[in-house]
Amino acid sequence: LFKEFSSTSSTTAVGTVTSRVTRNGNAVMEKDLLNHEDLARDRGMMDDIFDETYQEKEGPKPPLRYVWRNIILMSLLHLGALFALTLIPSAKIQTLAWGVLCFVVSALGITAGSHRLWSHRSYKATLPLRIFLTIANSMAFQNDIYEWARDHRVHHKFSETDADPHNAMRGFFFSHIGWLLVRKHPDVIEKGQKLDLSDLKADKVVMFQRRYYKPSVVLLCFTLPTVVPWYFWDESIIISFFIPAILRYTVGLNATWLVNSAAHMYGNRPYDQNINPRENPLVSLGAIGEGFHNYHHTFPYDYSTSEFGWRFNLTTAFIDLMCLLGLASDRKKVSKEVIMARKMRTGDGSHKSG
Repeated sequence: LFKEFSSTSSTTAVGTVTSRVTRNGNAVMEKDLLNHEDLARDRGMMDDIFDETYQEKEGPKPPLRYVWRNIILMSLLHLGALFALTLIPSAKIQTLAWGVLCFVVSALGITAGSHRLWSHRSYKATLPLRIFLTIANSMAFQNDIYEWARDHRVHHKFSETDADPHNAMRGFFFSHIGWLLVRKHPDVIEKGQKLDLSDLKADKVVMFQRRYYKPSVVLLCFTLPTVVPWYFWDESIIISFFIPAILRYTVGLNATWLVNSAAHMYGNRPYDQNINPRENPLVSLGAIGEGFHNYHHTFPYDYSTSEFGWRFNLTTAFIDLMCLLGLASDRKKVSKEVIMARKMRTGDGSHKSG
């Protein structure tokens, strides 16, 4: 028996290790695998573990089908963000601070919320914390929690294949924003429909947000960030709209997209050199902790997505604070012994353990 990960509270998972050859795109690797049933029992899901049995269909790829509504809206959004940059010298310091606060809150709705809590079940959150993260998630406006978590689990289970929603093997632009501008590959839809999403459906907070997602986005992503500076410190309505709402939203989107693009292409691979995801500190700074991507794809169930604690990882600090306050618990963490063993076996030797 070999302990693959431990909880920082009271739970542990133990499983037998077996050696298996797996294929991830063109990369072939030999890896030690847990008994995933033990892992799944502890977290309540296992659909973020890479499926080495998946085979891409032979023959020509389906033609691209452009989503012109998204192309137009994303173009207008980024033009609005460029205009917002010209307004920064005219903005009040309170407005800029409010914009930064909105960015951090909305980012936590993705990183601590739809990613680490709902996609990976890497820790548990009480009802008040789940409500806060849901509000923050609507402020981020990156699809509702249910859809975000479903697509992210598909991304992990079929990483860098046709069934990966933002397959980085299709290039930087596609994995960054292009995947949102075209129809999904049929394999993405097919595999997404086969996932076990019962845990998400059973969460009343998640399903409430899904039911009222559009009005929640109008209120929390655009109206609230705009009204606060205009009402409380008499900022102009133009600056109030374009900086805390439009610019903040655009920066948040691109910070998240860089995890899909740059963190799958640029950086070292100290944990598993046979998979595409990389360690990218710059992405971690922008995405408040999500750029340690080689680690994350090697150990997707670690609540910190990194072995280095709070370093470049505001999200881990936030989750730790929530645990200190009694609002979160059961953080899953990989032991240093397992990390070192994995580095020695499959890593590229690029840096030491933290």
